[in-house]
Amino acid sequence: MIASSYICFIVSIFVLFSISSAASYDPVDFDAFLQCLPQHSDHSASIAGAVLTPNNASFQSIYQLRANNLRILLSATSRPVAIITALHPSHAQAAVICAKRHGFQLRIRSGGHDYEGLSYISDVPFVILDMFNLKSIDIDMKTETAWVQAGATTGELYYSIAQKSDVHGFPSGVCTTLGIGGHFSGGGYGFLMRKYGLSIDNVIDAQLIDANGRILDRKSMGEDVFWAIRGGGTTSFGIILSWRIKLVRVPPRVTLFNVQRTLEQGATELAYRWQQVAPKLPKDLFIRLQLVPINNGGNNKTVTVSFIGHFLGQADGLLRLMNVRFPELGLTRNDCSEMSWVESALNWAGFPNGTSVDVLLNRVQVDRVFYKTKSDYYKAVIPKQGLETLWQVLMDIEDIFVQFNPYGGRMEEISESETAFAHRRGNLFKAQYGIQWSESDGGINASGRYVEMSRRLYNVMAPYASSNPREAFFNYRDLDVGSNESGETDFEVAKEYGAKYFRNNFMRLAGVKAMIDPENFFKNEQSIPPLPTPPSH
Repeated sequence: MIASSYICFIVSIFVLFSISSAASYDPVDFDAFLQCLPQHSDHSASIAGAVLTPNNASFQSIYQLRANNLRILLSATSRPVAIITALHPSHAQAAVICAKRHGFQLRIRSGGHDYEGLSYISDVPFVILDMFNLKSIDIDMKTETAWVQAGATTGELYYSIAQKSDVHGFPSGVCTTLGIGGHFSGGGYGFLMRKYGLSIDNVIDAQLIDANGRILDRKSMGEDVFWAIRGGGTTSFGIILSWRIKLVRVPPRVTLFNVQRTLEQGATELAYRWQQVAPKLPKDLFIRLQLVPINNGGNNKTVTVSFIGHFLGQADGLLRLMNVRFPELGLTRNDCSEMSWVESALNWAGFPNGTSVDVLLNRVQVDRVFYKTKSDYYKAVIPKQGLETLWQVLMDIEDIFVQFNPYGGRMEEISESETAFAHRRGNLFKAQYGIQWSESDGGINASGRYVEMSRRLYNVMAPYASSNPREAFFNYRDLDVGSNESGETDFEVAKEYGAKYFRNNFMRLAGVKAMIDPENFFKNEQSIPPLPTPPSH
C-alpha cells in the first residue's frame, strides 16, 4: 500500500511538471544571469555544479524534494527558472548580485517547511536559492555556544549537541526536519519555550547576506537589523547564512507524559481547567493540549483531548508538582516516562521509545501530505460553552486537529519589543489549527473544500481569540491574514498582515527594511516593505 501511494505521488508530480513552466522571461536576461554567477562566486568553489536549470535531470527531483506541502506543490502554476543549491557562501552572494542585476526574484529555501510555500513558488520569474547544503554545526562547549548554518535541520542540531553533552539542549521546534534558517527567523518555539523562551531569545550573533551581496555579522549589520531578523523573518531583509546560539542547560533525565481523555471522560472540565493552570505552572513544566476528533462509526463521535507534558526533572518531582497544581488530571507514575533530553526530542517528533538518535540525521520529510494551517493567540480563558462549540465543529469536520501551546514562564518575562517577535506577556496560549488530507481523500482537487473547513473552524473561534488585531504566528504562515502579489508590496496591505504577525513592531520592521533593503529586492507575498519616505514640504 505504501509503495503504490508513493508511485501515485510521483506520477502526480510528473504531470504537474509536464504542464507547468517558468513565468515568462527574456532568455537573453537568463543567459546573462547564468554567466554572471561564476564572476561573483569564489573561484576555489566552482558554482557550476550548484546551478540547476529545467534542462538538468535532477532539477525536478531537487525542486520537489524540499517542497513539503503538496497543496502548494501540486497547485503551482509556474516553476523557477533555476535552482542554486549553494555549496559555498559565495554561491549565495552571487545569487543575490546576479538575480538583482538581471531582474529575477529570489526565493530562499532551507528546509522547505513554509506553510504556504513562499520559499519555492512565485508568479513572477524567479530563482530558488536552496541553502540545504550549507549545514555545518560548530559547537564550542567551553563557551556553551554554537555556529549553525541555515541549511542544518533541527534534528541535526539536537544530534550534534547530544554528541557533546547530555546536559545541554536548545529551545526550538518539535519537527526534526525544519531548516534552521527559516525556523529561527520567525521565532522558533518548542517544549522548552516556557523555560528558555524562543530560539531567537538564545541567538547571540548571525551572518546575513544583504541586497548588495555583502556578508554582515551582528556588529556590521547593526543592532536594528539584528533585532529585526530575530522574529521578523530574515527573507525580508537578506539571506541568513548562520546563527550563533547559546546552548541551554537541561538535566540528565527529563520526564514525559501523554494523558488522554475523551468528552465522556470529563475532557471538557479538564480542558477548561488546563487554560487556568498551564500558563502559571513553574517554568520546568510544559503541557500541550492536543484536540483530535474521533469517529467510532455512525453518529458515535467524540473528541480526544491529550495532555502532553515535558518536565525538566524526574518523575517523582513531577508527580508532587502535579498533585498540587493540577490534581484534576490524575497523573500517575505509570503515565510517566523518564529519558534523556535528546530522547525526549525524538519522542516529541513522534518516534517510538527506543528509536536510535541517528534518525535525527534524516534531513528530508518523507510523509508529506496536503495541508492548511491557521493560528491564534488567546488572552482569556475559553468558556465551557466555547469549548463545547469547538468540540462540535471538530466532530463535524473530522479531518482536523488543534494544538494549544501554553505561554507564561520565560515568555511572560520578555518584552514584546526586545526582539521583533511581539507575542509575549498577556497570552495564555497559542493555537494551531491544522487540517490535512491525502491523495485518497481527493488530493489537489479537494484543496478548496479542506481549506474552507479550516476557515470555518477559524471563524467559529473568533469570539474567544485575540482581536484588534487578531494575532497570528508568522511561522504558521497563512495567506488568509492578508497578502500581496508576488512582484508587488503594497504598504497598506502589508500593514494589515504585519499588525497580525508583528503587532506594534511592524512599523519599526518597515523602518529597518528601508535601511538595509530600500529597493525592496527581497520580497514575497507577505514580506515587509520599506517604510515610505514622508513627502517633503
